[in-house]
This record gives sequence, structure tokens and C-alpha cells, in this order.
Amino acid sequence: MIRSYLYVPGYDERRIAKALDGEADAVVIDLEDAVAPDRKQEARRVTAEVVARPSDKPVFVRINSPSSGLAEDDVAAVTGPGLTGIRIPKTESAAQVRQVAAWLEGRPQLVAIVPLIESALGVERAWEIVAASGEVAAVAMGEADLRADLGVSVDEGLAYARSRCVNAARAAGRIAVQSVYPELRDTAGLRASTQRGRQLGFTGRSAIHPAQVTVINDSFVPSEEERARAEEVMAAYQSGLRDGSGTAVTSDGRFIDEAVVRSARIVLSLATRPHGGETG
Repeated sequence: MIRSYLYVPGYDERRIAKALDGEADAVVIDLEDAVAPDRKQEARRVTAEVVARPSDKPVFVRINSPSSGLAEDDVAAVTGPGLTGIRIPKTESAAQVRQVAAWLEGRPQLVAIVPLIESALGVERAWEIVAASGEVAAVAMGEADLRADLGVSVDEGLAYARSRCVNAARAAGRIAVQSVYPELRDTAGLRASTQRGRQLGFTGRSAIHPAQVTVINDSFVPSEEERARAEEVMAAYQSGLRDGSGTAVTSDGRFIDEAVVRSARIVLSLATRPHGGETG
């Protein structure tokens, strides 16, 4: 369970090194929005050097959009042994996902694909996108572009898109990653937004500044009460299985079946991560 994904520009070796040594669970090296057109080649070269070395921390690369004419060369350059996954920006079709998967064929290591949903069309096709390839590990959201495409100015306008993406990810047995929070100084707002995201079904969140990471990590750590409930669910369910039943009831009368157990497993997976943003 990756709670925090910290974006860093692909050309900035110093910031990449700091991110790899920092508190984020994973690093996303950006070749797209954070890189000016005249620095694209530099960013690709620096990123290729970084992923050429194995890393103790998951490293994703956000390539340029499939329509940019740069994406194929990005993929070819950055699929070194230190690469965990590729983020595809502005994904709007299953064909785009399959194209990236084809570019990755023959690589010595498994590379995860994470489509970014950033448009109304991407939202409508979320299921097709997530189910397009077995290499898709998650779906992530990019809400700045999505807000502009939808023409919404209030957070409530994104409720349908968020739930749709979570539903598509879950239906495919994948996870959903919450979009960045753009207000860097609004720590309280970040915490509240991330906690709402977790309640909606997101299991991690992207960050654009290291100062956001600890808040995100802590927001995805279940409380002691949540952990205790999940442990009770698992204990009751295991007891039911030993008695030959696929269901059980907790001491306070809550009915338990496999669906409830799946939720408990997610809570316990998140609970095993260290507090305070440490990666352990």
C-alpha cells in the first residue's frame, strides 16, 4: 500500500535525490507538466540515469502524453532496473494504455502502468482504461485539467468523477490514487481532503511538495479504533471458517462475510505502514 507519491521535475537531480531519501512512500519523476519544452531532453536524460540504478523506494515516471509525439521515446529511455511504473497523463482510451504496454514488452522487469484520468472523456471510459492491460496497477486522477474540462469551480463537481474512477479501479481489482492538493500552505485543508478521499475509497495520494507528505501518510494510517475493529473482524471470520462457516458475527452483533473481510484487510494493510511519514 503506497500512501504518498511525490512529484519531482525530471531535470532536477538534487530534488530527485532528496525525494528518494525523504518521507514519501514513492517518487514520481515528471517529464510532462513540470518540464518546459526546451528542457524535455535534459529531463529524459537525467531520469534515465536515475532509473538505471535500482532503488529501495518505488519510482514512477510520468511520461509525456500519448499525443505529444514524445511518449514512445520517454518509455524507451526510462525503463531501467530502478523503474517501478509508468504514469500515462491525459489517458482517454484503452488503446493508449495498450500502446504503452506494447512499448514495454520485452523488458527484463515488470513495469506497472498507471493511467491518469484528467478529462471528462477519460472519466466516462475509466473502466475500459483500467481493464485495458494486465500491467495496469492503479488509476490516478489529475483534477486540475479535469476541473477545466468539466467547467466546475466547486469541489462537489468532482464527486461523480472520483467515485467513478474508484469504482472502475475496484471492479478491475486495482487501486485508485487521489489527485494532488494544490494549496501548499493549507495543511488543515489537505488533511481534511485526504481523509475524505480515503473514505471515498482512495488508498494513496499524489503530492507536489515534500511538506505535504507527512500529512498524507498520516491521513492514510487507520486509527487505533479502526485497526481494532478490523482485527476483530479477521479473528471472528477465521473462527467462522474453522467452524465450517463462511460468515460470522462479532461480539457486538456485526455480521461478517467475505466483503467485510476485504475491507478489513485494506485497513490492516494500511495500518502496518509506519506513522509519521517514515518509509521503514
